[in-house]
Amino acid sequence: MRADRLVSLVLLLRQRGRLTANTLARELEVSTRTVLRDIEALSAAGVPVYAERGRHGGFALSPGFRTELTGLNHDEALALLTAGSGRGEQVFGLGSALASAMRKVVDALPESHRATASDAAQRFLVDPETDLLSRRLVSEEVPDTTMIEVRRAVLAGHKLRIHYAATDQTPQWRTVDPIGLVTVRDRVYLLATRSGADRTYRLSRVLAAEELDETAQRPNRVDLDRIWRERSAQFLSGDHITVRVRVNPARREDLLDTAMAVRAEEPDADSWLRLEVTFQDLRHAEWALWQLSTDAEALAPQSLRTSLHNRAAAIATCYGDSS
Repeated sequence: MRADRLVSLVLLLRQRGRLTANTLARELEVSTRTVLRDIEALSAAGVPVYAERGRHGGFALSPGFRTELTGLNHDEALALLTAGSGRGEQVFGLGSALASAMRKVVDALPESHRATASDAAQRFLVDPETDLLSRRLVSEEVPDTTMIEVRRAVLAGHKLRIHYAATDQTPQWRTVDPIGLVTVRDRVYLLATRSGADRTYRLSRVLAAEELDETAQRPNRVDLDRIWRERSAQFLSGDHITVRVRVNPARREDLLDTAMAVRAEEPDADSWLRLEVTFQDLRHAEWALWQLSTDAEALAPQSLRTSLHNRAAAIATCYGDSS
């Protein structure tokens, strides 16, 4: 909305001082011509915006001008700035809204706290793109057009038509009743019902989406945390394989990166760990444990131990003494 953009423009000038039209256009994700029209609108409304000509020119506000926004105390602002300091711009396609909100948070602080809170937020890093082992987190891309349609339907309580590509299936159009959106490890899921049955869709597999005018059949109030727990439990109780394994603590995270879920964990002999984890099937479990070499030992089921034994024997035969 233009009103929100005008507020963001004023906040940018307040917090950064003089800025060129190109810089403002880039920050607000609009054209330079739109910025110039907004500057004219602000001037007509009495906001003291003035232009400075020359090589280092740009637009600025008269000294001392302050917008009227609700104040926040230092810790409240720090909490919001920290929450927005990670990759939050990727969540639910709200990047522009998040950037605008952060500018408002900074501007709402008392003058004496503004610099302190901004500096403090820089001392916290939430969910960096790589961990200490330089493993890059894999995030799933969801087109903005798809995210916007899904988000609108969820918030408006309208039915949603999606073109969904389920694993190993031909993409099909489906009409669902959206309940809510959940993000887990940079994956976004749509919780919905279809013909009254519970359904969970990974948004990266939604090829297209269309919000319908028809009202969705769903309860007025919802507990997403409870629904997510229930669906997770239902998913894990499906046709999967549970494995008991001993693992070197140094390779624990490698194991968890490949497992679907952890059901139990406790210390074992020799400072190792004993875990009960879930894999998609026997082939998945065999592949995951093979990657850990001698840093992990499958304890059960016996079929997995046999599979790993046969694989190791085949490798040993292949590379045995040929003299």
